[in-house]
Amino acid sequence: MIADQVDSRTESDRVPLALDALAGVGLLLPYERTAGDEIQGLAATGEAVVASITALTRLDGWRIGIGLGLVDEPLPQSTRAARGEAYLAARTAIGSARRSPVALSLVAGDSVRDGGYGDHVDDAETALWLLRSTLARRSREGWELMDLLDQGLTNAQAAERLGISPSAVSQRLGRAARTESERATRLAARLLDRLLEVPA
Repeated sequence: MIADQVDSRTESDRVPLALDALAGVGLLLPYERTAGDEIQGLAATGEAVVASITALTRLDGWRIGIGLGLVDEPLPQSTRAARGEAYLAARTAIGSARRSPVALSLVAGDSVRDGGYGDHVDDAETALWLLRSTLARRSREGWELMDLLDQGLTNAQAAERLGISPSAVSQRLGRAARTESERATRLAARLLDRLLEVPA
């Protein structure tokens, strides 16, 4: 995966903030700055890809390219030293993301395309677009509520912690599209995992 900061010439450097937000994502090779305002990491599961997209969408201002395919082994210690068709596909994807309605693109390498999985790649990208579009509309208050619920708090406990009424929590839940985003997350991760099995 490659992420590129949007409008980096007019905005402050947000790479350190992004690296902090992505530090907990389980990757084969962790994210690191590769050039200027760009970061790169190597994921092996749909869950890790979706978690990365969620974190970057929450931060806002990031363009995302995802390359799908084989990677040369043995893996180096740094993603900057890694090679393979997944990296070439990700480079193509980050360019395509500039023309994407949600600044995200998924591109498959030859090992996937030659297997006749083009429609499945489109399906996975569509699921990621829908997830990103849903998350991009979530407010700061919505994210704050999701954090509490993800920690295991009930709606009533979250209302008490936030100092708002239970009905206000229900309203925030609706605006934050919790159910829709959870289902989109599971769908996107499942579709990606199916594709990740193809090269093997």
